[in-house]
Amino acid sequence: MARRCRARTEARTEARLAARLRDVAERAGVSVKTASNVLNHHPHVKASTRERVEAAMAELHYRPNLSARSLKHGRAGFLALAVPAMDSPYFAELAARITEEAAALGFIVLLDVTGGDPDAERVVLEGMRSHVIDGVIFSPLALPADEIAQRADNLPMVLLGERPVPTGLDHIAVDSVAASRAATDHLVAQGRRRIAAIGRETVRGTASMRLRGYRQALKAAGLPYDPDLVIGVPHFERADGHAAMQQLLALPERPNAVFCFNDLMAIGALRACVEAGVRVPEEVAIVGFDDIAETRYSNPTVTTISPDLTGLARAALELLSRRIGGDDAPAEDVEVAWTLEARESTLGVGARSAHMP
Repeated sequence: MARRCRARTEARTEARLAARLRDVAERAGVSVKTASNVLNHHPHVKASTRERVEAAMAELHYRPNLSARSLKHGRAGFLALAVPAMDSPYFAELAARITEEAAALGFIVLLDVTGGDPDAERVVLEGMRSHVIDGVIFSPLALPADEIAQRADNLPMVLLGERPVPTGLDHIAVDSVAASRAATDHLVAQGRRRIAAIGRETVRGTASMRLRGYRQALKAAGLPYDPDLVIGVPHFERADGHAAMQQLLALPERPNAVFCFNDLMAIGALRACVEAGVRVPEEVAIVGFDDIAETRYSNPTVTTISPDLTGLARAALELLSRRIGGDDAPAEDVEVAWTLEARESTLGVGARSAHMP
């Protein structure tokens, strides 16, 4: 018993000490070079050897010396992800995907929440943290394209989002016009003719593109555009969708379908219908945008546009990694795939969900 207690004490003491790569190699029974190859994701390492080394790293609580790796590889090993909010399910899910993809490439992601504040976004553009990061993935909200174009910092950067961006900068986004047209087309296909929209904004950006797709679908179906059915909102939150739906339900002639420019507003609109005793989708069909997890567990489940977030994260990381490595090819504008996930809010409760490309 005393021997076992002593062994556990020695193990805890060893774990508290900063393990070196040499310690990992000795524990795994390999050379320091082999341990280094595993650490740096070298492809020509046997699976069994890799497993032993990784197990030794876990047992010893090994953490690489980031400063030393920076000097050796010419990079810090950190990326910044700058987004407007983290209390938004969309950005939370996006951050999770980007973090996963970055880890596979050997990067650690540092999160910068700008709150959509112009000054906070300018800090991102000015590169004040560039001494500790290798590149930035940036989803701007407040700054216009012309100001983004004036950035003096040369740190590799990839822009996200459907807002207009300057030429010469890498950009990854979903085709919001096409996706929004598909969402509205789906409502038309369900026999809806008085289709409202929630989410108009006064500046160019995501909402203006989604409004454009909505209008294109109406025109193609021979339906008039009625500005009374397009409700502007201050924010894209549940409460905004709820209030906008209440306005629509108060009209002398109610809409029989609503396209919400994001899922949070669709959830709010759904709640307003429940409170008013309006049946969804029998009386009003609802479509959202983003495919956040909440839409798959609401009652009824919400039909939505589902962007390929994994594809977006992977494209952003691959492009940024190339730039960090010195690729100076012309800037790329990448469109990410999306699908329409048709669910109960348009098909009816109990209907099987349909995946529509």
